[in-house]
Amino acid sequence: QVQLAESGGGLVQAGGSLRLSCAASGRILAFNVTSWYRQAPGNQRELVAAITSRGVTNYADSVKGRFTISRDNPRNMNIVYLQMNSLKPEDTAVYYCHRQVPSLSYPGAWEDYWGQGTRVTVSS
Repeated sequence: QVQLAESGGGLVQAGGSLRLSCAASGRILAFNVTSWYRQAPGNQRELVAAITSRGVTNYADSVKGRFTISRDNPRNMNIVYLQMNSLKPEDTAVYYCHRQVPSLSYPGAWEDYWGQGTRVTVSS
C-alpha cells in the first residue's frame, strides 16, 4: 500500500505562484511514476504533469512553461512537488497526486494510488 498526502493548495491571484507537495508513505519504491492530475467542476480529471523514477517529465500543453514537477530524492521520491507559476483562473481545480508502482501480486502489472486532493483557486 502507498499513501499519498497533498498539501500547498490555496487561493492566489492570477499571475501568482503556488507549490504543491505530495508526500508518499507506505510501500516506497524507487521505481515508480508519480503524476499530478486536476479536476475542475464539471470537467473530467486531467493529467497535468508526470515524473518517472529516472527523472523523465511530461506536461500537459496547457501548463508547459509555467509548471514544473520535481522530486526531493531520486532514490525514493518521498516527496514530489508541483511548482505552479503564472497561474491563470482556468488553473482552478482540485489537484490530485497519483502514483503507479509495480504490482507485487501480478508481475508486469501496475498498482494505482491516489491522494485526497488539494484545492487551488486562482482569482482574476
